[in-house]
Formats: sequence, C-alpha cells, structure tokens
Amino acid sequence: MNYSEKLTPSIQSVKPSGIRRFFDIVNEMDHVISLSVGEPDFQTPWHVREAGIESLEQGKTWYTPNRGFKELCGEIVKFYKRKYNLTYDPSTECLVTVGGSEAIDNAIRCMVSVGDEVLIPQPSFVCYEPLTIMAGATPVLIQTKAENAFRLTPEQLEEKITDKTKLLILPYPNNPTGGIMEREDLEAIAEVVKKHDLMVLSDEIYSELTYEGKHHVSIASIDGMWERTVVINGFSKAYAMTGWRLGYALAPKEICAMMVKLHQFCIMSAPTTAQYAAIEALKNGDDDIEMMKGEYDMRRRFVVGSLNKMGLTCFNPEGAFYCFPCIKSTGLSSDEFCTRLLQSKHVALVPGTAFGECGEGYVRLSYCYSIKHLRQAMKLIKEFLKELEDENNG
Repeated sequence: MNYSEKLTPSIQSVKPSGIRRFFDIVNEMDHVISLSVGEPDFQTPWHVREAGIESLEQGKTWYTPNRGFKELCGEIVKFYKRKYNLTYDPSTECLVTVGGSEAIDNAIRCMVSVGDEVLIPQPSFVCYEPLTIMAGATPVLIQTKAENAFRLTPEQLEEKITDKTKLLILPYPNNPTGGIMEREDLEAIAEVVKKHDLMVLSDEIYSELTYEGKHHVSIASIDGMWERTVVINGFSKAYAMTGWRLGYALAPKEICAMMVKLHQFCIMSAPTTAQYAAIEALKNGDDDIEMMKGEYDMRRRFVVGSLNKMGLTCFNPEGAFYCFPCIKSTGLSSDEFCTRLLQSKHVALVPGTAFGECGEGYVRLSYCYSIKHLRQAMKLIKEFLKELEDENNG
C-alpha cells in the first residue's frame, strides 16, 4: 500500500524534532553526559507530590470539568494577578491543558486558518513552525540576532507583515537562547501589533526563571494588548513538574470558549491527579521556585563563564535555563560539532539548527543539571576543543 497517498500531506511534510533525534541517540549510548533536554534535575517539591498522592489515596480519580477544576483555574488567575498584574475570569478565561504544548497547539488551531501567515521569531522552541503547518497556515520566520540579545525588534516585525499575517508567536523567555523581552521592548512590539490588528500567542513557560534582577513582563499587560493575546504557561519548568503534563492558557472569553471546545473534543480534560498537585504548587510553591531559580542562576554563571574562557563566545542568557554558545570558530557546522562531541567525549548538546536554520553556528546547552554534571561536561568540552585545535594545526 502507498501510505503517502493515504496520509495528510501537511503532517508528512514536517520533519521530526531535532532535539528528540539527539535524545534518541543518547539513549542508545552508555555513560553519556547529556545537557540536551530541558528537564530540571530537581524532583517535584514534596508538598506538591504529597497533594497528588493524597488525591489518589482518597480515590479522586474521576474526570474533571473540561476547563479544569474551578479551584485550579482560580489559583492560576490569582497567580497571574499577583505576579504580572493581569486580570482574568477563572470561569470563562482560563483553560487547563495537557502541558503547555497542548495549549500552544490549541491556540494556533483556534486562531489561524488556511492561507493565514504566522510570524515566528527564531531561534525558538521546535513546535511552533510544525504546528502552524499542521494547522494549514504558513509560518513566516524572523531571524533574531545575538547582537540584539536575541530580542525581536519592531523593525524586524514590520518587515515581515503582509495582508495575510494573522498571528505573532512571542516565545520569551526564550528557548534556546535564554533571551528575554523587557517592558520597553514589548511596548514597541505592541505598537506594530495594534497597527496591523494582529493576534499574539505569548509562550511564557519560563516566566519565573529570569536573572540579574530582571522580572518577566507579559505582553498582555501592555496597553491595548490584553484583548489580542493568548498567554500560555504551565508547571513543568518553574515547579519541576515535567512528567505531570499540565499547562494552561489565559485568554479573552471569546477565544477561550473556542479553545475549550477544541480541548473538549480532542482531550476532554487534563490529568486529575496533576491538577490537585498544581493547586498546591500555586498556593505554597513560591519558595520552591526561588530555591530552584537561585541554583539555576549559579549554574548559569558557571557555564557561561566556562564557555567564554574556552573560546566559545556565549551570549549572556537572562532567562530560562539554556546557553546558546557560538561554535563558528571551530569551523564545524552545528550538527558536526554536536555529533563529534558526542562520539568523542560522550557529551550531548543540541545543534542550533534544531531551533531554526538561523541557529547554524550555535549549539544549545541546558544547565538544569547538577553542578557536578556541568563541571565534568565543561572539562570534556574543553578537551574536545583542544583536540580540534591540534587537529587543525597538525
């Protein structure tokens, strides 16, 4: 049977994730130091796990409302009011999803149609472009640059807008670069968005992980932007809850109603046990966030300093838990660098091209691993660079 004739062309055309390709290779090798996946090395805080366990012990294993537990939606809304001074109605403007990934997919599918264009700054997380294609829309890529701290500029945005442009995806704090957008940056972007009557998907999954005294600002808090923004967030990164698979979307009720409808028929409801745990995380998890953030910050400074000392120029990341060093000085492509490093030293990084073609010449390194793990990795990368230098001089 010719399955290519039977399967959906838009999905056939999408390449598998570049992150997962290296992740799969690593899983087949022994004794690899992997800095390739954004998987916090912390366990979910005990009081959060305990809330999930208690819900199971009490037999609370039934379906939840499609939108998510009323109490959880209430706590999410309180969190965004307390942290980012944004106001949402928990009964009509909040949706609990299976991870932030479902929320992103859902939002894109509810806001774009065939023929629409979606603006995607890159380098950025791997899912935006494929999900846009699978929704039938056209991704329009905007290359952010290290000299601009990987921030999207209003000039870059204006240049890419056409009469087909419908949606801007704003992925900050950014994976893979660690770049952030500050209030003045967002105000400039907001003027362009309002001028062209665009919608915005603001992926804020790393909102709690900003450094050097910087604090995340949501574009939804900029004047005139609340009504045209869908905010995406979740529990994976801030609370070390990756395996609980819980995210959420905040949006005007008209948009949220469409997202609930799609969620209702595709998913029905997010995991019950995870929702009970998330309620506890939001109520009593601020100290956990600060503890983990402090540890990430220490690791960030160590890794950035180490990379710069060994000659891999590294932009100073101010958010998330990734570094994006430039490896152009080695003469290798991003893929060659990561492949040879893995084969030679059993250290796994991700090629920058996994996050867009403009990531060529860079690699992503996650520092959400123990300092012992990171010290060994830095030692081995330094050895690898010395071997490359000797090879080139030989």
